[in-house]
Amino acid sequence: MDALHWWRQGDAVTQGTALLLLAMSVASWVVIFWKMRLMHRATADVARCTAAFWQAPSLDIAAQRLPFFDREALFLPLVVAANSVANQSNPGAQATLATSGSLSQQLTRVLRDALHGALGRLQWGQVLLATVGSTAPFVGLLGTVWGIYHALSAMAGAGQITIDRVAGPVGEALVMTAAGLAVAIPAVLAYNVFGRFIGRIEADLEGFARDLRELLADTAPVQGSALGGSEPGAAGSVGA
Repeated sequence: MDALHWWRQGDAVTQGTALLLLAMSVASWVVIFWKMRLMHRATADVARCTAAFWQAPSLDIAAQRLPFFDREALFLPLVVAANSVANQSNPGAQATLATSGSLSQQLTRVLRDALHGALGRLQWGQVLLATVGSTAPFVGLLGTVWGIYHALSAMAGAGQITIDRVAGPVGEALVMTAAGLAVAIPAVLAYNVFGRFIGRIEADLEGFARDLRELLADTAPVQGSALGGSEPGAAGSVGA
């Protein structure tokens, strides 16, 4: 009943500020729950995909296995991009800047692009959480200041002002500051927690991409046999 009374007594600015805080809270909680699911699945995918890849006998088979473990599509784009560069062998094709340079340089380029795409999906929603966490207290403070001004202006025309008449409206206006903090605190905590998870996953993805590049670059002379799995007997030529 008090909240309904406060809503009816507020003007357009007060009501607009309250609606803005409500929208920010709903948006941040939607992102929080979505990213909780994303971080849980991505963290599990890291261990599963790494084991599935390095236990595969060839790169092609690894690319076929990963979709069953890589639910958030973090590792598969890296493998597909690297495999496309390692297997491209068309001497009659027109040379381009994308195909120029050594195999190691081409792998670095495509793996970097694929890694940025994967990290972009993990980072989704972080900007919103940071924005809500940094602006919600000030939005609430704006509502408080405007509410106090509105209350004092209304009481000024009513004659004598006493502490009893001031305490009620000012106390109601201070609720906006508390609401702003209630919106901001979960967003800030979630931003920091998710940032820590993203940092760990990013380190794992970067390490995987580096190992994958070194694997393909070092085995480039026999990539058709050792990685494609077409001629197992030729793998012994690596140590020759």
